[in-house]
This record gives sequence, C-alpha cells and structure tokens, in this order.
Amino acid sequence: MSSIFSKIINGEIPCHKIAEDDKHLAFLDITPLAKGHTLVIPKIETDYVFDMADTDLADLIVFSKKVALLIKEAIPCKKVGVSIIGLEVPHAHIHLIPMNSISDMNFSGPKLQVSNDELAEISSLIRKS
Repeated sequence: MSSIFSKIINGEIPCHKIAEDDKHLAFLDITPLAKGHTLVIPKIETDYVFDMADTDLADLIVFSKKVALLIKEAIPCKKVGVSIIGLEVPHAHIHLIPMNSISDMNFSGPKLQVSNDELAEISSLIRKS
C-alpha cells in the first residue's frame, strides 16, 4: 500500500514543493510546528530511515542540507532544526524546522494553523532563496 508521501510524489495529492531532484522531494508540512517546517523524503518508499542503504541515506542528508540552507535564508530563525521520528507516516522522512529556541521542536505541542494561501506564499519565498 502506498503511503501518503508516495501519493504526493506521484502527484495524486498536491503539496507545496520546496525542492526536488531525481531521488528526493522537499515540501511544506501542512501541520507545521513553525512557518517553513519542511519534510524531506526519498522518492523510493522505505518505511524506516535507517533501513535505507548508506549511500541513499547520505544523499538524503546532503539534499536536506541544501533545503535547510534555503529555509534559513528565507525564514527568520537562529537555526534550522533537524528531526527524524518516523512514527506518523510509514515513509522515511526528515523534518526541517526553523527555530529560535528548543521549544520550537516540541512535536507534542500545538501545531500552527496555516492556510493554503499562506503555505503557497511560504513555499514561494523559500524557492526564491
């Protein structure tokens, strides 16, 4: 069964794309912890990030770094935090979260309510970086 992320990759579900190459996709989280919260995924569906081949995992991290630098340039923040949890969707993914304090990375806290128009504006801003 395809994950929701595979459906996004296949264009069955729309997303607010930040960056893409032949092996990876980065798009805004629709229930973000902070404006600019981005998910980075491999296009090959793998449930657990540490089940990925070493070279594929290294490529995912390098792609994530490029995306994090775009986010940092576009969204005012001290740093872009990185989190790999993997419980909510059975498809390996990395969270990139603009942060000014450690509490900005609290996944048990409330999520932002961001409109589709705001997400479109944020993704455009990051892509232009």
